[in-house]
Amino acid sequence: MSESLNPTPETPGATDDAAALRAASFERMRRLRQEPRFPGGPAADPAGSHHERRIRSFQPRRSRVTAGQEDALQRLWPTWGLDIDGLRVLDLPALFDGLPVVLEIGFGMGEATAQMAADDPGTGILAVDVHTPGQGNLLGLAERSGLTNVRVANGDAIILLREMLAPEALDGLRVYFPDPWPKSRHHKRRLIQPEFLDLVARRMKPGAVIHCATDWEPYAEQMLEVLTAHPRFENTQADGGYAPRPAFRPLTRFEGQGLDKGHVVHDLLFARV
Repeated sequence: MSESLNPTPETPGATDDAAALRAASFERMRRLRQEPRFPGGPAADPAGSHHERRIRSFQPRRSRVTAGQEDALQRLWPTWGLDIDGLRVLDLPALFDGLPVVLEIGFGMGEATAQMAADDPGTGILAVDVHTPGQGNLLGLAERSGLTNVRVANGDAIILLREMLAPEALDGLRVYFPDPWPKSRHHKRRLIQPEFLDLVARRMKPGAVIHCATDWEPYAEQMLEVLTAHPRFENTQADGGYAPRPAFRPLTRFEGQGLDKGHVVHDLLFARV
C-alpha cells in the first residue's frame, strides 16, 4: 500500500517527516510569492527559488527607509540595481562598459563606496549588501555625484560568487569591516574562511587583490592566518603582516568612531597568484 505525501485525518500513519516536508514546501512557496518592499526595487528574497540550508555570515537588518532612499530605490533600481537570484551569469564587461570590476561585499550606507567610485572612475564597483536603507542611500549618492561606475547588488554574496560570476571575472575584492561575530560559538559565521577563499580565488584574475579591513583584533588575526595559509593568495607586504591603510580606502564614519574608542584598524592586502 502506497503512502500519501499529503495525509488527511483519514490517512493512518502520517509522520513527522511528512509534516516537515509540507512545512518546508509552504515556506518555499511563501518566499517565492513575497513581493518587494518597494515596487520596482530590490526583491525581498531574490534567491528564494533555490533556498538552501547554509550558515550565513550576515543577518538582514530591519531599519527605517527614508523618503529619499525609497525614492532612489524606486527610480534607480531598474537601471543600477540587480537582484542576486542565482539564475544567470552576469556579463560584467557589458554591465560596466568594459571597465575592470571590483566586488565590494558589505557597504553599509555607501558613503565610502561612492567616494571610491568618484576617486577612481576607471574602475567599476559591484557593491553587494542586504541592507535596504543602505542600498537606497548608495543609489542616491551615485546619482547626485553623477557616478556611472557603481552597480548595487541585493542578496547573498556567496550565491553571486558561486553562480553568477564567470571564472576570473573580478579585478579585486573588498571586504571592509565585516561582522566580526565575536562570540566563539559564532566564529563559524565569519566570512573570511578557507572555503570562501577557495571560491573567491576562482573568480579573481591573477594578480587581483583581496583587501580586508577590520577593527576587531581577533578577527584580524584570523584573517591574516587564513589568507597566509591559502595557496592561491600571497601577502603584498614583504614582512608578511598587516598593510598600512591605502589612500584609496576612505576613513569611514564607523571607522572613526572605532578609532575614537581606541580600536586599532588592520588592513590586509593579498594578491591572487
